[in-house]
Amino acid sequence: MFELDKLIAEHNLTQQEMHTLIERLDDGMRKTLYGAAGELRDGIYGRRVFMRGLIEFSNYCKNDCLYCGIRRSNQGAHRYRLSPEAILEQCSVGHEMGFRTFVLQSGEDEWWTDDRTVALIRTIRTAFPDSAITLSIGEKSRETYQKYYDAGADRYLLRHETADDCHYNRLHPSDMRLADRMQALTDLHEIGFQVGAGFMVGSPFQTTENLVLDLLFLKKFNPHMVGIGPFLPHSETPFAHEPAGTVERTLDMVAITRLLLPEVLLPATTALGTLDSEGREYALNAGANVVMPNLSPQENRKDYAIYDNKISTGEEAAESRAALEARLKRAGYIPEYGRGDHTTWQERNYFA
Repeated sequence: MFELDKLIAEHNLTQQEMHTLIERLDDGMRKTLYGAAGELRDGIYGRRVFMRGLIEFSNYCKNDCLYCGIRRSNQGAHRYRLSPEAILEQCSVGHEMGFRTFVLQSGEDEWWTDDRTVALIRTIRTAFPDSAITLSIGEKSRETYQKYYDAGADRYLLRHETADDCHYNRLHPSDMRLADRMQALTDLHEIGFQVGAGFMVGSPFQTTENLVLDLLFLKKFNPHMVGIGPFLPHSETPFAHEPAGTVERTLDMVAITRLLLPEVLLPATTALGTLDSEGREYALNAGANVVMPNLSPQENRKDYAIYDNKISTGEEAAESRAALEARLKRAGYIPEYGRGDHTTWQERNYFA
């Protein structure tokens, strides 16, 4: 098919070509698509899978996103917030295990002021100078992002969720705007972070054209990381009865993203592993190259419930590292615990 051949050869498609490709994908084309994405990844990063230690440190959130289980309107959520000391302890545990990237993720928790967050970043940077610090804590001002960067944070994950303004408005309350999300991503990129964007697949009201716009936005923005996972409903949200996204369509988006952005760092997400027990292996075979085992305290994992039935124990957990490593090796991959930076990253002189 012309569109698929062009994507593989040129790493780019027009809007109409992308729409045609997505609409016409069949089993034979998917085999070619996923194979090409995996081959491209192997040529740049080899068969290494970069392991990140995920610490979900607070499920308080000021936002009320319609799809999210930790939205502020969910009165049934069991809220928790790790202390700075507890977070540092989890980093220490992870460092002993060999992790050299810590992903600090939370809702938009207003207890975590700029001063508290900066102090935490500086403490982790001083304690673990060989490790990368990734933040995933939502929309902030450019001034705040600059403080985080100056304190020693390396990366920032902020999924755009959808690149279509009308679709964004149907997924979020009226006090949230896609323009603000896009400005935040631009600010992060200009400051110097390794930046991650991303989107849900199969979210309510999503059309093929929405997916096309997501992919074209990623091609233009050129982030260092892209998180793509299926929409999974949460029982205490307005979308409780909406159908989940599919494994197949999610893998399509993973593979196309690899071909559009050959050097991107592309996680095999927990949401995909929740939807299908082999979901992350499928994603790796479609071009992904990052896995994020959970370093959060075990007693808190079930409470960071963005969607229902999230896997929080077992082989995706950091303490089950040996089982996860064996699973990856059986699939033909090499677990890599180093920083695993994007190929364009230049080493920083922190606190210069």
